[in-house]
Amino acid sequence: MKYLFALLAGLLAGAALFALGVIYNPFLDKQELSPLAVTDAPTLVLTYPGVASESIAYTNDGESRTQPYPEKVLQLWEQTIRQTSATATLLRDGRNQAAGIGIKFSSAADETRLLSGRALVNSIWYVYLPGRGGLFVEETENYWDFLRDIVVPGYRSSSNTWAGTWIGNMTAGPGALGTAKVTGGSGEFKGMEMLGVESLSVRAWKVDGGTVAAEGRLLIELPRNELADVPAE
Repeated sequence: MKYLFALLAGLLAGAALFALGVIYNPFLDKQELSPLAVTDAPTLVLTYPGVASESIAYTNDGESRTQPYPEKVLQLWEQTIRQTSATATLLRDGRNQAAGIGIKFSSAADETRLLSGRALVNSIWYVYLPGRGGLFVEETENYWDFLRDIVVPGYRSSSNTWAGTWIGNMTAGPGALGTAKVTGGSGEFKGMEMLGVESLSVRAWKVDGGTVAAEGRLLIELPRNELADVPAE
């Protein structure tokens, strides 16, 4: 019997060491500063609340950590879309003034490989700015740093919460430099092909409710012959 206990203890210890090795592997790529952060081209900056209950509406399969909002919103429980979430939110400009509406759909990506530090989500935004026009943002997001730096410490905390200051670049493609593909659909953006990056700033997270305090940001690089109304930050 003692050999069985020793075997089980060894397996558990090995599993724990393996998990720690995956999470804190120094050879996994860490998301770097986006190239758009230092661009000299005109940019469009839009911010949005990173908490579901502060959006206009948020929904998923109803069984995820983040609960749909408002309470009676329809849920995406059908088998083909169970791994999809949808958000409608108010977008604000660089002066913190209401700028428009954003609708985002996100689905878990088949290319996710946790052993390679790739917790991928495929997302698309439709952004409508009254008086200016609409545009689409297509991107692949990598939540690996978010999981490692926030979720894992939150589970390890005796209070099942995480609090601090975390800012991460979520966009990992499809652009070769880790940028999103932005396509103008109407108004002054019609016909434009642009680059974009989505980032997230988190201040609090809890196991039983997900993100408690956070703000997201869309940064879109406009063609150099166009002027953005949004001042640089």
